[in-house]
Amino acid sequence: MFPPRADNCPNPDCEGDELAQVGLSRRGTLWSFTENRYAPPPPYPAPDPFEPFAVAAVELAEEGLIVLGKVVDGTLAADLRVGMAMELATMVLYVDDDGIERIVYAWKTADAGSAEEPADSSEGGLA
Repeated sequence: MFPPRADNCPNPDCEGDELAQVGLSRRGTLWSFTENRYAPPPPYPAPDPFEPFAVAAVELAEEGLIVLGKVVDGTLAADLRVGMAMELATMVLYVDDDGIERIVYAWKTADAGSAEEPADSSEGGLA
C-alpha cells in the first residue's frame, strides 16, 4: 500500500510527485530497538490476551536507509543487541473475522550463513 500519490514529497527541493518501486536489501544491521508492552488502541488489531513485541530500526548499508518494523513473534528486546545482523521475514499479524491471515513484513535475527540479496518487489521484498 502506498500513501496518497499527490503532493507526496515533504522535501521542498522535490521536482515531482512520482513514486517508483525500488527493491531493498533483505539484510541489515540492528541500529536501535524497543519493546511495545501495551495493546494498540482500536481500530488496530491486537491479540487477546496481548503479547508484548519488539520493534527494530534496521540500517540497510547499501541503501543508506534505516527501516523501522516489527520483529517476529517470540523475539523480545532482551534477545536483541545493537549491531547484530537482521533479515527480512514475513509473519501473520492477525487473522481477520473472515479467517484470512493478514501477513506483514517483520525483522528477524539473521543466521550467520545467510547471504545478502536485494529484495525484489515481485519476490515479496520491501518496496
